[in-house]
Amino acid sequence: MSGAKRMRWQPVAQGAAVTQLELFFDLVVVFALTKVTDLAAEDTSAVNMLRALLVLAVMWWVWIAYSWLGNVVRADEGLARVAMFTAMGAAFIAALTIPEAFHDLPGGWSGPLVFALAYLVARLVHLGMFWLASAQDAQLRAQVIRWGLGSITIGTALLVVAATTTGAVQIGLWIAAVVGDMAWTLFSGNGWRVNSAKHFSERYGLIVIVALGESIVSIGIGVAALPISWPITVGSLLGLAISGLLWWAYFDVAALSVEHALAAAAGERRIKIARNCYTYLHFPMIAGVIALSLGLKKVLYYVGDSSHHRLTDALHGIPLFALYGGVALFLIGLVGGKAYATGQVTVSRVVAIVVLLALIPPAAALPALAALAILCAVLLLLIVWETVRFAAPRDEIRHGEHHS
Repeated sequence: MSGAKRMRWQPVAQGAAVTQLELFFDLVVVFALTKVTDLAAEDTSAVNMLRALLVLAVMWWVWIAYSWLGNVVRADEGLARVAMFTAMGAAFIAALTIPEAFHDLPGGWSGPLVFALAYLVARLVHLGMFWLASAQDAQLRAQVIRWGLGSITIGTALLVVAATTTGAVQIGLWIAAVVGDMAWTLFSGNGWRVNSAKHFSERYGLIVIVALGESIVSIGIGVAALPISWPITVGSLLGLAISGLLWWAYFDVAALSVEHALAAAAGERRIKIARNCYTYLHFPMIAGVIALSLGLKKVLYYVGDSSHHRLTDALHGIPLFALYGGVALFLIGLVGGKAYATGQVTVSRVVAIVVLLALIPPAAALPALAALAILCAVLLLLIVWETVRFAAPRDEIRHGEHHS
């Protein structure tokens, strides 16, 4: 590669790892996830849950755009470094504006419009960088043009229009923007590039850790102004255990199985695994963890604030559904991703999903702390069962020829 091209960008090599700049980029995502959780916790109505989900989807689309770019050109070299910092700035402004994404606060600029324009900047920078990176790759250049024409038009223009509206029309435009962008990306072709399966899988594993970290932060925020007590201690440890068990469910075998399938695949099959298992099926995982974070935040407030709640008070409604449904959604993403990549359906996890959803009605009649303990027990039983029942294949996946 010539010195001039090296100054502009540097291709990602097979076997490359995540760069430090990409980790730095994720700090903005950490902040965005916190703001989404705060938005959901502010008003636990169905409409506001939909708003929080839509905002999360938009921020997710920012993140996944740069996960693909960072697998084609090194994020910390040449123009890509400038693009990453520019995108960080735009994403950070969008995250700051999340509380105003639908309702403009008095004074200052229009919050919905600032959010939409910041999102537009992040997307245009990404598209411009992919355009440059595909200069010597006709297939990738055609894919970028095909995708960009529809995705930018649908995903960003509709949000700008939505910023000028309110109520049902505004939400409808948001839904059209998110669903339209995701659908266009799905059907716009398979001419993308995945240069390093290791980098790609590691990138998504790190964002799962970021999301799980948000669930732990939510525990602390839920009791930040309350004196320590045994209910807070027990509730906090149960919440931490649930986050840890979800980490185990993802990283112990499932993530490795999908990574191996991605590394072994070639051509369009590799692109489909990367897109379907990671870009799409990781979204319900992230959404599930955010829902769990909301539930944990409410549970810890219930058990810690004796001036407003008793220990016998039950968690009910949307917070309870978020607590159990969030974990179920995480497992659905895991089962779906592994099934698509490997053709194997993890029956024990399907059973766990059904059990969790079936437990929501009876859990509504139990004290919030008891409901949390039951959730933790179901996950613990699942992990223990899988670890013992599938000891041999688990050892092969973790320590077999893939790691020799």
